[in-house]
Amino acid sequence: MEKVSKTSVYTKGNLIAFDVIIIGGGLAGLCNAIHLSKFGKKVLLIEKNEYPKHKVCGEYISNEVLPYLAFLDINPFNFGAVKIDNFQLSTTKNKLISAKLPLGGFGISRYTLDLELAKKAKENGITIIQDEVLTVDFKKDLFYIETKENKVFQSKIAIGAFGKRSLLDVKMERDFIKKKSPYLGVKIHVEGTFPEDLVALHNFKGGYCGVSKVDNNAINLCYITNYSAFKKYKNIDDFQENVVFKNQFLKEIFKNTKPLFEKPLSISQISFETKNPIENHIIMCGDSAGMIHPLCGNGMSMAIQSAQIASKLILNYYEGVISSRSDLEKLYLRQWNKQFKWRLKSGHFIAMLFRKDKIANILLQILRRVPFVLPLIIKQTHGKPMKL
Repeated sequence: MEKVSKTSVYTKGNLIAFDVIIIGGGLAGLCNAIHLSKFGKKVLLIEKNEYPKHKVCGEYISNEVLPYLAFLDINPFNFGAVKIDNFQLSTTKNKLISAKLPLGGFGISRYTLDLELAKKAKENGITIIQDEVLTVDFKKDLFYIETKENKVFQSKIAIGAFGKRSLLDVKMERDFIKKKSPYLGVKIHVEGTFPEDLVALHNFKGGYCGVSKVDNNAINLCYITNYSAFKKYKNIDDFQENVVFKNQFLKEIFKNTKPLFEKPLSISQISFETKNPIENHIIMCGDSAGMIHPLCGNGMSMAIQSAQIASKLILNYYEGVISSRSDLEKLYLRQWNKQFKWRLKSGHFIAMLFRKDKIANILLQILRRVPFVLPLIIKQTHGKPMKL
């Protein structure tokens, strides 16, 4: 067990110093903050949006994270999370296969989970400010972080947890941001009938849609598509009528449910290009470090796990177990790759197969004949219960 630090926040002119500054208050950022605060670290979390907020997200999480969430004093079932044990997959030819999820999972909205994590962070004494980071300078082994509200903060450690893409990615000239990002994500919550214990993945030409129950009896519908295919149509409704609803399962769900949002949420320029988990000495977590295809349904779990990896190493660095920043960065990179590199490769490969209609339908025929193979494929993108 790491020794508790007594380091305190101090001010020097307009400069405010913390042990750790986290840029971005989603799952990775909040879990890092809570973990580090449990060991006495003075943490600043900077989030540009106000809590709570809906986000474009599949909202299914593998049970592998439950031991770690318990360690953070978070039980998602106290906030309405829904247990999920079964999985369905359909192809563009409307062929369906079902399987048991090897580990199981749960459905919970980002609106609820982020809010409850933020509450826990505040209970733990973490400073959370609503602001936007404009610049991150690294000088003489310290980070200097300036925000839109003209505040300047200093820390020994900075964590980047600002999501899929950010102005900071552009300013740092990260490699992935220079490449085309051809994907569009759309999400809506609806009310209606859908099995509580099921997560479904339905394919349509150029994309796929995840369906599962979340808290407050809502059904989350979240799909991703190639933007070049989407822009041929007038709007989201037109695209859904002419493309998404070619999948009879999706058509039935959309047509027989009632929207809970005034309009769907959308996000463009989603990139699945390889990212560097360390950038300009900033430790990247969650989607900032790498994204798995939503087809694999495990991005939220990866974000939470990356926080555990980062927090443990940062605490060891502060206690002198890790002797240098260089060693800290090398260890994080090594552990991140060990935990996620194969998952990302598997996710890319599986998504590639399902983008090719003929291959996808042949694969489905094989899976229907040897159904035990599907759980084995699922295991390639899901881990084991997290060790504390």
